[in-house]
Amino acid sequence: MYVFILNNRVIRTDMPFDTTMLDFLRSRQHITSVKAGCRTGSCGSCLILVGESDGESVCYRPLNSCILPLEEANGKHVLTVEGLNNNRLNPIQQAMAEQGAVQCGYCTPGIVISLTCFLLRSPFFDESLAEIALDGNLCRCTGYHGIKRAAALLCQNFSPSSEPDSMERIKWLTEKEILPSYLLQIPRQLQEIQPELQRRPNQISQNSVIIAGGTVHGKKSEDLSSEQVVFLSERKDLSGIRIEHNRCQIGAVTAVEEIRNSAVMNRFFPKISEYYAKIATTPIRYRATIGGNIVNASPIGDLCVFFLALDTSVVLSNGQNQRIIPLKDFFKAYKKVDKQDNELVERIAFPLPGHNAFFNFERICKHNDADIPSVNSAIQIKTDNRRILDVRISAGGVAPVPLYLAETGNYFIGKEINNAVIRKAGEIALSEISPVSDIRGSADYKRLLLRQLIYAHFVTLFPESIDTETLL
Repeated sequence: MYVFILNNRVIRTDMPFDTTMLDFLRSRQHITSVKAGCRTGSCGSCLILVGESDGESVCYRPLNSCILPLEEANGKHVLTVEGLNNNRLNPIQQAMAEQGAVQCGYCTPGIVISLTCFLLRSPFFDESLAEIALDGNLCRCTGYHGIKRAAALLCQNFSPSSEPDSMERIKWLTEKEILPSYLLQIPRQLQEIQPELQRRPNQISQNSVIIAGGTVHGKKSEDLSSEQVVFLSERKDLSGIRIEHNRCQIGAVTAVEEIRNSAVMNRFFPKISEYYAKIATTPIRYRATIGGNIVNASPIGDLCVFFLALDTSVVLSNGQNQRIIPLKDFFKAYKKVDKQDNELVERIAFPLPGHNAFFNFERICKHNDADIPSVNSAIQIKTDNRRILDVRISAGGVAPVPLYLAETGNYFIGKEINNAVIRKAGEIALSEISPVSDIRGSADYKRLLLRQLIYAHFVTLFPESIDTETLL
């Protein structure tokens, strides 16, 4: 039995664990604002807000209901556009109407949900941040300009007077009639249903199917027994970012968006928010996890490539014993990793960058920044003035696995940063890779891309040492 709050009603259901929230809302609750579009989490027409209690307040995330198992709503607050309605249009809906941001209306509820979450979670209201918050929504009618005008109008009309993700922010939004007043009672109501919750056993065996974010793969209940499935979202010990013994430790179920917004990560990687804004869409980043991305072992996995350049280790456990493996040795073959069936990735860890370390991440996509990359690359360089002390460089999309370019990195050591050295490094990198032609580009094209990304690393990090015109 699952128990959760849907808008302002308590729901109890014994539907199968893998029923999608989209299907449950539409077929069982007759809530039609959530639309069946792509069913892959790509279009945003099915967006909902899911709130989880932190004791005193409720933290909301925009999630794609089409790929969200019913299990993940247990003990939480699910909010749809119907639950945002007052007796009249709220300011978000009014701005959409006034700015010509509504035509057929199919995508409109998801856009309202995204803007609502933006007002709930953003530290300040800026048009560029609002556009990032909307990046998971596709619209085939308006051309997006009306939507952008509506977002800009909201940013002009409202300025937050409280911290994000707090009860004070929710109270402020109810005073502005952006949120209905019943949301003030949700923290208490979530506490009241806690005694009813039935938690799934999370013992892992060789037959277990482990689900972290679940944004890529899905299985139906007719193929699985409910005892086989372990949802890691219940494992709070596997989340969070901390510094320990001069190493950054990131729990396996830490969401990508949490990493992007982490004060720790922003301290050491000032451009991480910019990097990660180009990885997937906002709703996917709120659900996708670092452990899931690494275990998935996609050859173009952005997080795999990002952390390969940081001398990262993977910590695995079978419940009794731990193993620690360098991330560069974790990937064995296409979609194959050094992990036993009864093992779980608990966290990753990497040494904190020193004052003489420089980092850059690049990705090139066929269509847009949020698309799957054709080639991506990351680099960490340690220097003593102009001389290179150490280089760790990675690449994706050019081999069956996310690739650590060991020979290229070794070549740089002791060299000065100049055009000749960078060109030679590009040649060595091309000898280490084995790209294949596919929908994202030919093998020759990917070779060209990787060479250019290596050049881009140095142009970005050391522009004063590079003659850009002759290098490119």
